[in-house]
Amino acid sequence: MAFPITRMRRLRKNEALRRMVRETSLSVDDFIYPLFVVYGENKKIPVTSMPGVYQLSCDMLESEIQETVDLGIPAVLLFGIPENKDAAASSAYDDNGVVQQAVRLIKDRWPELLVITDVCLCEYTDHGHCGVVTGTGTIDNDATLELLAQEALSHAKAGADIVAPSDMMDGRIGYIREALDASGFADTAVMAYAAKYASGFYGPFREAAESAPQFGDRKTYQMDPANSREALREIELDLAEGADIIMVKPALAYLDVIARVRERFNHPLAAYNVSGEYAMVKAAAANGWLDEERIMMEVLTAIKRAGADIIITYFAKEAARLLG
Repeated sequence: MAFPITRMRRLRKNEALRRMVRETSLSVDDFIYPLFVVYGENKKIPVTSMPGVYQLSCDMLESEIQETVDLGIPAVLLFGIPENKDAAASSAYDDNGVVQQAVRLIKDRWPELLVITDVCLCEYTDHGHCGVVTGTGTIDNDATLELLAQEALSHAKAGADIVAPSDMMDGRIGYIREALDASGFADTAVMAYAAKYASGFYGPFREAAESAPQFGDRKTYQMDPANSREALREIELDLAEGADIIMVKPALAYLDVIARVRERFNHPLAAYNVSGEYAMVKAAAANGWLDEERIMMEVLTAIKRAGADIIITYFAKEAARLLG
């Protein structure tokens, strides 16, 4: 019925009513908190483009993990910054690598916390690309798969609950799944960066992970931002190869993609609220242009409303305190 019988404002008149009819609710259980781990001791190195984010040595990681657990955040996502880089990304699959050390530390002290590891080569290669570079400067997809499988297996041996391939090589989910299963890690889950776009929103992350490509760009393996039907094909392939959780990255500029994926697939869906999205809010708030807490919660709610079950976000601790 039309006005005046129907008055939409009736259910908005106070906070209790608004809460009762609210369609989308955030929970601390929705969050994964990304962390950057470096070699050494007593290291807590600020990432200048991401206020509140640090590169942490394992000893400094302990207080960060304790706070994460105390806030009820169920999972962390680890990125490693190695001491040495080479063309073969050998530090990525070193069983005593920085991520492997961090995983063992966390699972020993906080076994209930889910530990997810980023599986990619870009932080570990001297050229900064996510795969093996040929003599002509192209990325060799199939040669990369073996190194990614070695990295994922090394993380699983260290105790990772979930491995998260972010490289966007064709066939890597199946290759990793087969390697894990053959080595007795059938229970280690795979979270696929299934629709990862070649986005400009990754700039601050590349500072944090020291992973900027030394030549060219990543457009031959990450997705064209103009495409959404292609994302559905990528996700369908990753699921067929054994992905347990699928992901869209970035989140804010791709809410339509998240919504399309949610409508098409019933699998657990993650979205990555990436570094550039975080940095924009922090920078605007620092200049007094917006209310940081309000915008943070609005952004996270939008990602959940679009259809994400899981949100990877640098805001995890701040949002958890508010949801408290």
